[in-house]
Amino acid sequence: MHISHLLIVQYCAILVFSSLYAPQPLLPVLAEAFAVSEARASLLITVALLPLAIAPVAYGFLLQRLSARRLLIGATWLLAVTQVAVYLVTSFELLLALRLAQGLIIPAMLTSLMTYLAASAPPGQIARVMAIYIAASVLGGFLGRMISGLISTQFGWRWSFLFLAVAIALCALLLQRLKADPPVSFQRLDPRTILQVLRQPSFLRLYLVVFCAFGAFASLLNFLPFRLVELGTGLSETGIAFMYAGYLMGVVTSLLSLRIADHIGGAVNTMLLGSAVFLAALLFFTGSQVWVMFVGMFVLCAGMFLIHSLAPGVLNQAGGEQRGVVNGLYIAFYYAGGTTGSFLPGFLYHGLGWHAYLGALAVTLSFGGWLLWTLRRSGL
Repeated sequence: MHISHLLIVQYCAILVFSSLYAPQPLLPVLAEAFAVSEARASLLITVALLPLAIAPVAYGFLLQRLSARRLLIGATWLLAVTQVAVYLVTSFELLLALRLAQGLIIPAMLTSLMTYLAASAPPGQIARVMAIYIAASVLGGFLGRMISGLISTQFGWRWSFLFLAVAIALCALLLQRLKADPPVSFQRLDPRTILQVLRQPSFLRLYLVVFCAFGAFASLLNFLPFRLVELGTGLSETGIAFMYAGYLMGVVTSLLSLRIADHIGGAVNTMLLGSAVFLAALLFFTGSQVWVMFVGMFVLCAGMFLIHSLAPGVLNQAGGEQRGVVNGLYIAFYYAGGTTGSFLPGFLYHGLGWHAYLGALAVTLSFGGWLLWTLRRSGL
């Protein structure tokens, strides 16, 4: 793949994840602007994640018949239009509907990006190309939160989404320069392909690992702004956005994960290490000091992205002709965890308190670690 084409794809990945997570540091401000509760405001993340747990499988099948490049360009233009609509929105219900629409568009882009990269990567370089893609997605998650917080503090929350609309429209124009994705010999379109993939024990266990890991990760990041308000920190949108600076550790971790795997005996061992680091990071959030939580975010992201940067490469190397569906299922399980985590644990938080909430996340992560241990023992 030509370097300019790789850069365009990475720019697209950055914007996709920026769009997905831009509202997160703004949740307290949006709750006030539309006069809704914290629980309702958090739905702005949940409704965007929900379609990502369902739609990618359908898009995986669609990519067996349609060019990844064409699907990617069309979806990017649609995403830009929805961001303009968010800038103009006047009711919370319409804002929720637009976020739901974005949640339907984004999996088309993610599945197309992963499939295009997997098809265009040089022989033997799929794992490395996927790790770079994950690094770009991590950077996008940070920049989306950071820039939206900065713009909102200075100009108001609406301008954050207009800025995204312009950046995404530019991306759609740049995507026109991509070459058509190389032909891939996909299996004939057949819904039974899903069951064939899921019947492979190693695949199913890896899917459940990312379900647990991202469920806990998305949950903590979604409820952290409300915890900071509860503690009376007085942080503005920019201050809350800075709490996500630990995402930058995710970029570093994603780029170094393959080297780490080479030194400690493979991808599964490295993901198991990531689970342990992630679990330990929860301790940083048990207190009330902002700087401790700020440091904890770096540890949290290091653990999370040791898992997330390696799992897609492992799956794609074994996916073969089912690669489109394998990628769709990965995204589906990943965001099913995120959807669940961004909403359900909130009942524990508001009902039993912050520490009970953290305990539930620890149990979830421990289950994912146990699944990785069984994969390690099976010799994957």
